Amino acid sequence: MSRPLVLLLALTCGVAVGNIYFPQAISPLIAAGLQVPPESAALAVTAAQVGYAAGIFLLVPLGDRLPHRPLIVALLGLTGVGLLVASTAAALPVLVGTCVLVGVTTVIAPIIAPMAAGLVADDRRGSVTGVLLSGSIGGMLLARAFGGTIGEWLGWRAPYAVAGALALLAATALAFSLPTTVPSSRQRYPALLAESLRLLRTEPELRRSCFYQAMIFAGFTAVWTGVALLLTGPVYGLGTSAVGALALVGAATMICTPLAGRQADRRGPDPVNLVCILGVIAAAAVLAVGSLGGALGLAALVAGTLLLDVAMQSGMVANQVRIFALRPEVRGRLNAAYMTCAFLGGSLGSWLGVRTYSRFGWPGVSVLLALLAGLALARHLFHLRRAVAARLP
Repeated sequence: MSRPLVLLLALTCGVAVGNIYFPQAISPLIAAGLQVPPESAALAVTAAQVGYAAGIFLLVPLGDRLPHRPLIVALLGLTGVGLLVASTAAALPVLVGTCVLVGVTTVIAPIIAPMAAGLVADDRRGSVTGVLLSGSIGGMLLARAFGGTIGEWLGWRAPYAVAGALALLAATALAFSLPTTVPSSRQRYPALLAESLRLLRTEPELRRSCFYQAMIFAGFTAVWTGVALLLTGPVYGLGTSAVGALALVGAATMICTPLAGRQADRRGPDPVNLVCILGVIAAAAVLAVGSLGGALGLAALVAGTLLLDVAMQSGMVANQVRIFALRPEVRGRLNAAYMTCAFLGGSLGSWLGVRTYSRFGWPGVSVLLALLAGLALARHLFHLRRAVAARLP
């Protein structure tokens, strides 16, 4: 794994992951363009995340069964075509259905991560995982900024069209640069799917990692779905480009995740998880001040979303370091189980975020984030207590 190849894979992860996040910034524009309520337009966000969770479960295990290059190139090509179709949708049901299909096929990052983990030495795994995750984070941040800005200038269809073109360009680049890999499994497809479920049943460390990420990611998506409604609503009265600008403050996360990976390599994932969960709870307290509006409220949103982004993504690095060390020969299926649970949590968070905001406003979304992180903290403390008890004579 040369450094240029790692950087190219990180860029590809960003292009693919961005397809899940740019709709968060333009859902108010979709509502206006298709003449539907904002709550209904937010279904495009939820649909992409539900599709992503389904794609992780259905397609990521194929990374253990098929050569990576043709699999990744084909999925990127299908993603590009799907995004171009979404840009022409004339009604919300068509857009939502297409977003589900795009979500299913844009599962490139969770295929690349275990592939890269198998091509580097054990003592570089956390570092390389952090770099790849930095690429994904860059995609998340730039996707929201790009979606909000381009959408406000050219309408909600433009971000879908540009994202489709980027996916097709990435597919072309990888067709000539990805190394040839040998599949680690010859199991038939139904057995691959069953293996992910079996791993969830038999690997307690996988279940623990899944629970942490599902809870934290649910809170994360609830916040980012709700913040678009907050900034474009009467409290701030800003445009969708403000949502993208707010997302850019999380650029520091791209620096922090490689550091989190190195800490997980040196100290183990558990200390990193604990710090990250506490960071999410602190972010909830800071974000609650955003309901005040004005300069103080906006500063709280900037600080709170930055802290939330850093904590969520750094926790993901720690979780992946943990699960990739379990069974090297089934890393793709381990990651499929892990990421499926994470994005099912994210889909639930988007749904809860819109409904919580419509009923309780922004303070309700902040409380929701704290409650979800509190569940992750309770599970982590339970694990630490059991670990201490097991070491006692």
